[in-house]
Amino acid sequence: MIKKFELKNDVYAGLFGSFDENAKEIERAFGIRIMTADGGLQLIGSQSGIEWAQTLIENAVKVIESGGSVDKDKMSRFIELVKEGRSEEILPLEKDVKVVTAGGRKIKCLTAGQRDYAAAIEEHTLTFAIGPAGSGKTYLAVAAAVTSFRRGDVKRIVLTRPALEAGERLGFLPGDLKEKVDPYLTPLYDALKEMFGSENCAKLTERGAIEVAPLAYMRGRTLNEAFIILDEAQNTTREQMRMFLTRMGNGSKTVVTGDITQIDLQDKQSSGLVEAVRVLDGVDDIAVCRLKGSDVVRSPIVRKILKAYEEAGKMPPTDDKNNLA
Repeated sequence: MIKKFELKNDVYAGLFGSFDENAKEIERAFGIRIMTADGGLQLIGSQSGIEWAQTLIENAVKVIESGGSVDKDKMSRFIELVKEGRSEEILPLEKDVKVVTAGGRKIKCLTAGQRDYAAAIEEHTLTFAIGPAGSGKTYLAVAAAVTSFRRGDVKRIVLTRPALEAGERLGFLPGDLKEKVDPYLTPLYDALKEMFGSENCAKLTERGAIEVAPLAYMRGRTLNEAFIILDEAQNTTREQMRMFLTRMGNGSKTVVTGDITQIDLQDKQSSGLVEAVRVLDGVDDIAVCRLKGSDVVRSPIVRKILKAYEEAGKMPPTDDKNNLA
């Protein structure tokens, strides 16, 4: 089957990318061929493949015409949305800018799951986000915090995470306590520096408008008019989680993020995140968002890895312990 349709010259490069890498991605995904002909395109292949490809191209063109861009990773996500019958989500996601970084980059929700997560943060005082690595749990929470701070909803941003290895085993590391725990807080610093700029971030930290600290520093405090983020919460104990959740003061908003497949607690301790979600899910003004492998935006290969592990988990265990040889 052959399908012809027009394509404006000024969107061709933006749609298909350098060396037509996006065109090749579409061809592989839908089992078709894309050819240029008489100022337009020819799609050659099965009826279903052509219909999918046409839906994808039409929506991607709308993104470009609205001022957006379509790189290879974004095209991969668009392809997934089309295959899942969710092509109507492509353009709204592109228009949904959450924050603009110091360098002028627009931070957007890239999946429907991320969009729902961002909406939950906006609408609730306490939001839990559970999901795999690379699904944007921490990054979008920081973006929401920066937005809230810039518009004056809160007076400071407090980011914390449990330094799991920073318990009894900190002693052998060089430096004072701050130097010992800073490596565990680097991902939070990086996100803040990107959005505020390094110099501005340093100034805000110096005057106390930004605080990045290990979870142990939260004990005994009341945090008023603050946007508080607890990252890597799967590695909190029950006691730590209860302590943290009772730090919230008046005018504060809190986001708790974690991946319950990566619990590193020792001695069979129960995760405070798992317990908190079980106890608090359904409580008024508290949201629980569960991001999935399809929400991973770090790299297409990461989504494939997570999907492979998910499928492997559904298989019965093998008795052959040497089958990796």
